[in-house]
Amino acid sequence: MTDPTTDSAGNTEDAAAARASLETLRTEIAKAVVGQDPAVTGLVVALLCRGHVLLEGVPGVAKTLLVRALASALELDTKRVQFTPDLMPSDVTGSLVYDTRTAEFSFQPGPVFTNLLLADEINRTPPKTQSSLLEAMEERQVTVDGTPRPLPEPFLVAATQNPVEYEGTYPLPEAQLDRFLLKLTIPLPSREDEIDVLTRHASGFDPRDLRAAGLRPVAGPADLEAARAAVARTTVSAEITAYVVDICRATRQSPSLTLGVSPRGATALLAAARAWAWLTGRDYVTPDDVKALALPALRHRVQLRPEAEMEGVTADSVINSVLAQVPVPR
Repeated sequence: MTDPTTDSAGNTEDAAAARASLETLRTEIAKAVVGQDPAVTGLVVALLCRGHVLLEGVPGVAKTLLVRALASALELDTKRVQFTPDLMPSDVTGSLVYDTRTAEFSFQPGPVFTNLLLADEINRTPPKTQSSLLEAMEERQVTVDGTPRPLPEPFLVAATQNPVEYEGTYPLPEAQLDRFLLKLTIPLPSREDEIDVLTRHASGFDPRDLRAAGLRPVAGPADLEAARAAVARTTVSAEITAYVVDICRATRQSPSLTLGVSPRGATALLAAARAWAWLTGRDYVTPDDVKALALPALRHRVQLRPEAEMEGVTADSVINSVLAQVPVPR
């Protein structure tokens, strides 16, 4: 019989080693991507929560490079799908192909069978193809011809969309937006960061060759598994749970919104805060952890009234207002 004391000590050591490995991700990814620490942290939080991420930013801010660098630093398989108006669901999930040698149909897996799927410009494909990802994101499987096929573990969808160009796009329905754990905005770099980017390119940096940039694996699936187990042991008090619920309920009463945060959104916020608390070295969640993850976890789950949007109100400003009004537990 296993000694509980020894088992607990082993878990603690594994968790500490996993945290140390994940903390080095920022340094490693910075060899390829300049100044996007919040996005790196958000992607790691999503991996720890078994969630998915929507990346929003104008073209050319290294969204694709960020996902590729993360996959390389974590030694995970990654595939990229460019979403276009003529993309079919089978182009994502895979299809049955007739084999003339055996006179039978065999399944050819699509790009969704990977660890990190980069769904580039997801809002450029029609809803039928967008919905092909729903089962994969929620159930972590793909059903083809009535047969469910499990996806690899870990599995994360990082979808990108352009916030300024809407011609020829198909906005994601609320049901699919709600499946993303976090929505991360990728800003334009500061002047200093942009100078750093150009200096690297002038020195021969090739974004297609991450190995040449010195980027190496610093963590792996075993570290993620140990980290997830440690996150699951992170304490959440009744006061913190009530605080999360109060924040989400307050969005439903906001006069600027037609749609507030659903119970799934409350669950996502609590899970993300829990992962962030563990990443910062604590085994319990504080109100500050909840506040730190409120914007990325909730901004895509609310819907503004047209009149509020015309007045310049944003989802972020509404959530910040709610955070300022809801009493913080002590």
